[in-house]
Amino acid sequence: MSENIEVGSIITGKVTGIQPYGAFVALDDKTQGLVHISEITHGYVKDINDHLKVGDEVKVKVLSIDEAAGKIGLSIRATEEAPAQTTVKPKKARKRQAATILPEAEEQQGFNTLKDKLQEWIDQSQKEDLIKK
Repeated sequence: MSENIEVGSIITGKVTGIQPYGAFVALDDKTQGLVHISEITHGYVKDINDHLKVGDEVKVKVLSIDEAAGKIGLSIRATEEAPAQTTVKPKKARKRQAATILPEAEEQQGFNTLKDKLQEWIDQSQKEDLIKK
């Protein structure tokens, strides 16, 4: 690897190859690195070919150097100013549907608390006691 390449330095290189996961950039005659797809530009990149082509000269920032593996991690977007944040529009409040009033027979079905049901059960048990007598 070239001794003049350091992490954090900004270098001009030439795109030598494009893969679905990133673009290879030649930094000099014997050194090249990879710009991962997430480092091509700010925002989402679906297809690298929409942003780069082989032979393009690009300005890259060196993110990492792995001498043992012989890999250099590069970023194009680190050399560009981030676009201004667009303000997110607040979501419109959704109208809630009004509660429907159920007939008395239907009200008795479903979830009731014990407190609500207790008096009803007492009344029922007293009616049943009268029927049995």
